Amino acid sequence: MSGQVGPPAPRRSSTSQRRNSSTVKKPTENGAVSSNGTNAKPSSPPSAAGDRTVKKLRLSKALTIPEGTTVSDACRRMAARRIDAVLLTDANALLSGIVTDKDITTRVIAEELRPDQTIISKVMTRNPIFVSSDSLAIEALQKMVQGKFRHLPVVENGEVIALLDITKCLYDAISRMEKAAEQGSAIAAAVEGVERQFGSNFSAPSAFIETLRERMFKPSLSTIISENSRVAVVSPSDHVNVAAKRMRDSRVNSVLIMTGNKIQGILTSKDILMRVVAQNLSPELTLVEKVVQLL
Repeated sequence: MSGQVGPPAPRRSSTSQRRNSSTVKKPTENGAVSSNGTNAKPSSPPSAAGDRTVKKLRLSKALTIPEGTTVSDACRRMAARRIDAVLLTDANALLSGIVTDKDITTRVIAEELRPDQTIISKVMTRNPIFVSSDSLAIEALQKMVQGKFRHLPVVENGEVIALLDITKCLYDAISRMEKAAEQGSAIAAAVEGVERQFGSNFSAPSAFIETLRERMFKPSLSTIISENSRVAVVSPSDHVNVAAKRMRDSRVNSVLIMTGNKIQGILTSKDILMRVVAQNLSPELTLVEKVVQLL
């Protein structure tokens, strides 16, 4: 579910299943890549005391399964936990990869592979990037944004202790922005007070500061959505495998369900994992309208 990275394959980290082992291979930071990918740069230590670290976020315990598990079994276990990512371990119980709902959709369903006959290691992303539990939350968010992926294993003392979802980092970042916005409002109020004291001669600086505050703390959708963003579309009568192919081709993890110009719903890669693969339904025979409640 991620970008490709550079040269030799890194050593793998031990998982929480090996928590009591005497020697642990230290994990290597690398771009979360597909089977032929490689490694990236190590994360930098926290840069400022008092900044919020990853360990302060509400971390989710990682689900780890052997890399020889079938895709259908992995999806059932993910659905039981209502999670959209799983870590894989090799024969030595060392971390070997990660698989997400998007991987299931684009590498299995879109490629018309049989989930019950496909081994999960065939579609996993090898050597995923990870972060230390002492890394700054904002650094973890930057890694996910720059790498265009949503999950990061969290490592403490050489062991994977959790799986971090990008939403946790975003929530933390948004909370900080809200606090900054409150401070910006206080500044604007102070400026207005000065303006009232000194009269209309202060109106130009006041307008400048207000414009600056609006751009900093109240961005519009156009500032966060790129012009070349792709939107995949299916009809309610399309089959799920068609929707999966549209996601793959557009490099997205959701499709709009439309009839004519009317939006009737959204189908996500998580829906396909939870409601199709985990339920042993055939993607080739299951209609989109049977998976998602339409508007």
